[in-house]
Amino acid sequence: MKQAVLRENKDFRTLYYRGTSRVSPTLIVFARKNRCQMTRIGITTGKKVGIAVKRSRCRRIIRAAYQTLAPQVKPGYDLVFVARAKTAEIKSTELTPVMERLLIELGVIAG
Repeated sequence: MKQAVLRENKDFRTLYYRGTSRVSPTLIVFARKNRCQMTRIGITTGKKVGIAVKRSRCRRIIRAAYQTLAPQVKPGYDLVFVARAKTAEIKSTELTPVMERLLIELGVIAG
């Protein structure tokens, strides 16, 4: 399955305002159908998460958790993962089931 990265601010804004979202204490996921046949993902970590080292750790954790679920994700979606303060305190193996549950609720993974 093809996968691309969201980089443009307008793509993130479109997802925030027009996409659907699900929230957990460790992660927020925004999803929206796109017009291409590939899944595009973006990861954001705000300054509330902590210093740069913590924000980078959060991005790595989210990326690792997503990689295990990527084969199950239906193509044709834009996804944005937003780290929360608790994200830096857990491992990717603990985040994977949380992410899977949120993606099932959004209909991105067949449940």
